[in-house]
Amino acid sequence: MSLNSNLTKVDRRDAKLAMAHIYVAFIALLLGGLAGLLQVFVRSGQFTLPAGIGYYQILTVHGVLLGLILTTFFIYGFQIASVSRTSGTFSASQRRLGWIGFWLMTIGTAAAAAMVLLNKATVLYTFYAPLKAHWIFYLGLTLVVVGSWVGGAGQILRYVQWRKENKGSGQRSPLLSFMVVVNNLMWFVATLGVAASVLFQLLPWSLGFIERVDVALSRTLFWYFGHALVYFWLLPAYMIWYVILPKVIGGKIFSDSLARLSFMLFLIFSVPVGIHHQLTEPGIDGTWKFIQVVLTFAVIVPSLMTAFSMFAMFELRGRELGGKGLFGWFKKLPWKDARFFVPFIGMVSFIPGGAGGIVNASYQMNQLIHNTIWVTGHFHLTIATAVVLTYFSAAFWLIPHLTGRTLTKSLNNLSNFAGILWAVGMTIMSGAMHIAGLIGAPRRSDYSEYGGAQQAYDWIPYQIAQAVGGTILFIAILVIIYIVVKLAWFAPKGEEEFPVGDVHEHSSPTPAILENFKVWVVILVALILFAYTVPIIDIISNSPPGSKGYQLW
Repeated sequence: MSLNSNLTKVDRRDAKLAMAHIYVAFIALLLGGLAGLLQVFVRSGQFTLPAGIGYYQILTVHGVLLGLILTTFFIYGFQIASVSRTSGTFSASQRRLGWIGFWLMTIGTAAAAAMVLLNKATVLYTFYAPLKAHWIFYLGLTLVVVGSWVGGAGQILRYVQWRKENKGSGQRSPLLSFMVVVNNLMWFVATLGVAASVLFQLLPWSLGFIERVDVALSRTLFWYFGHALVYFWLLPAYMIWYVILPKVIGGKIFSDSLARLSFMLFLIFSVPVGIHHQLTEPGIDGTWKFIQVVLTFAVIVPSLMTAFSMFAMFELRGRELGGKGLFGWFKKLPWKDARFFVPFIGMVSFIPGGAGGIVNASYQMNQLIHNTIWVTGHFHLTIATAVVLTYFSAAFWLIPHLTGRTLTKSLNNLSNFAGILWAVGMTIMSGAMHIAGLIGAPRRSDYSEYGGAQQAYDWIPYQIAQAVGGTILFIAILVIIYIVVKLAWFAPKGEEEFPVGDVHEHSSPTPAILENFKVWVVILVALILFAYTVPIIDIISNSPPGSKGYQLW
């Protein structure tokens, strides 16, 4: 029997809060996707932006809206619904924290977006110094981070309340709520880096209170946050894979212990790895770069655990349904159900995406592909396919669940079509990016013939292929937006299931240490201090006077 069997529906008040986040996420998808389409058109050499719009301006819009806003808002909408579904309805004060967080994040998003659209903050997704944006841009990003802390606190408090209410019962805490807490803790710890950089460096600098900023320190603090951000995106997809998909296919969660252990390993290894993004930068001793590369490879372990758990669960269910032989079980899976088929596409894309990540983090191979469009192709496979397709698949059942509607057969079929369209577009675009990167095509760059250089002409066919793939992707975005609108307002009234899987009856008991957050947080803090204390002291002690701000647009 499921621990959550008495909680089958998200409370209407919690559903309203979750949907507010989801609406903002899909608005960001539409606008950020349009900016991405314009980018690939420009890079093909066949299109010029209208007067007054800069390439790097739309590059900033694309990166910030899709990399930060779409992901953060959807994750919080999903997590709010997940906690309400598995740990119970939020109290009035917990829900109030959620709304305060939502409005802080929304106001911050609007402020930052306004500065980008006014061409006052064309500093790209990474907003690296010494490029200097308007102070309102930095303030807006600060509000997004602070709002996420407030909203996340409400989710954690509901989980803590469940633990108190069930103390001594011998029950393990709801797996989905547990995973939400792990993801939020990782986010809180990681965002301390970017918050410190913005509040103590970039904001005073942009306001004119200080003349110069330490570029190496600001980049190091950004990547302290920046790589953990990848796992903040990824773990909600893993929540869906571990907990939702077993119920969708009629199976059971393979192992509660394995699922919790993999999340705790992500928690402790996600933050002290950011310097592997700075392998080509001076000012950081090679020893510490090597140490953080090793820690980066440690994250492969929970990823492989997840892959094993998923396919073990698929095989067990397929054989229950009568699958014979080595791969007969594979044909028994519900391939016509968008709730399974669309995230499965994401899982498959994560295999080459993960392999590319090993290349990016490898000290020697990184020298070849660093700052080429290979890197852009990589994160379009991992985040923009594996993660985002999983989010979309969740939206297809979560939105009607929250709005009191149903995923009809026609919308289910259209959802599958959108997933296929996305896969085709991304294969063309990301594949072209990977190949072009291997022959030297740069990332973050406008179209250029580089004075007639032959190498630049060699890139052009791949840049045209990127435009073709990007066009298909934007069509997929339009289809997905149509599905979301239908599910939110026009689909037939009814009750859509919020699927939460039960643990397999043969699964071993979960050790108590896997729910002891104090132990794991102490390990996390110790690893961060070990990995970052000496490098940051070296940067501060040996840094030059710093840089003045530049606005090159």
